[in-house]
Amino acid sequence: MNVDNSLSPHGGVLVERVEPRPDRDALARLPAVEVREQIAHECLNIAYGFFSPLTGFMGSADVASVAETMRLTSGYVWPIPIVLDVPEAELRQAGVGVGDTVLLTHQGNPLATLEVSEIFAADLTELARHVYTTTDPAHPGVQRTLAYADLFVAGDVTLVCQPVINPPFDRYWRTPRQLRSELGEMGWQRAIAHQTRNVPHSGHEYMMKGAYMEAQADGVLVSAVIGEKKVGDYIDEAIVLSQDNLRSHGFFRDDIHRTTALLWDMRYAGPREAVFHALVRKNLGCTHHMFGRDHAGVGDYYGRYAAHEIFDGLPDLGIRSVLTLEWWYCPTCGGVAYEGICGHPDTKQDLAGRLIRSIIDGGAEPAPQTLRAETLALVRQCADEYGFGSPFVTERYLRERKPVLTVPASQSRH
Repeated sequence: MNVDNSLSPHGGVLVERVEPRPDRDALARLPAVEVREQIAHECLNIAYGFFSPLTGFMGSADVASVAETMRLTSGYVWPIPIVLDVPEAELRQAGVGVGDTVLLTHQGNPLATLEVSEIFAADLTELARHVYTTTDPAHPGVQRTLAYADLFVAGDVTLVCQPVINPPFDRYWRTPRQLRSELGEMGWQRAIAHQTRNVPHSGHEYMMKGAYMEAQADGVLVSAVIGEKKVGDYIDEAIVLSQDNLRSHGFFRDDIHRTTALLWDMRYAGPREAVFHALVRKNLGCTHHMFGRDHAGVGDYYGRYAAHEIFDGLPDLGIRSVLTLEWWYCPTCGGVAYEGICGHPDTKQDLAGRLIRSIIDGGAEPAPQTLRAETLALVRQCADEYGFGSPFVTERYLRERKPVLTVPASQSRH
């Protein structure tokens, strides 16, 4: 099932499930379940329409259909189950059953209500096998799946408190409706999305510029993933601020480059997650999405360009894929080179991993062919301001960082 208009949200209608003035007394009478940060993010993504056409956490039929066929029972393509896992003992203690309305709290405060339509168990190993094509517990997505609680709770979600997005992320977070309006005001009829969870090196910059020209786009929308972190990742603040730094220093014209933040905990599901990213960015108003080497992959679980190949077997999703090969530094060419053009693959220097991290950790200024000096300066500033001295996630950062969002004590009426 597809919608012809490429500017339409997935499913044709932008989901919005927000109650601006809920009854505080009525909420206080509901059984309550406290949810972790990942689930809080997904409540927002459902309620504001990032996950259109989803209106809530999936039931057993949709979970099975998505896992096995990459489609919802409605027929729309959807590649990753969106589920709410809760321990059976917690549900029993709260007295929650099918047909109940449950208050989902975060940071101890009301966040959303859930209309419970189903409570069910799933074979977690089989779920991981379908979604990740492996049950290897070393895969971070498999780890996440096998760690789910013993029951899933399905039902429609309604946001009853709009969280405060804390600085510096507040400058970059927009709901799909807000972002669609902004893109329209800027005249972006062809917007190409760039998914990232990294500080941008020159390969990323050239990838964006090449995809922008290939798509004949009006602008590049950088969609920086802000979510669950592990030690050694880039800190979230450095990611989003360094991406915007490319525009503010003129490496992209101001009218063709925007940075936004997406609250999403990466699953590292490779090609399936590439499809998911395309659908979410379609909901944001993008007409194109760029995909490079090993998109959303981890280790060697997926082919180098598996994220390119998966779209060959799917119907028209209403958002076009712009598929790019690798950009690297070629000392023979004397600059950043493209895999599809450069004839010196034996002497290439990958613009990723240890090379970029060694530049950031070291004292020398980088060559512009690897990492912009302006980017390096900003990343080091972020280390001091947000990362307790490091631009990479540390145990202290995980313990003491300011949260991305804060749920206020109350925004409801009596």
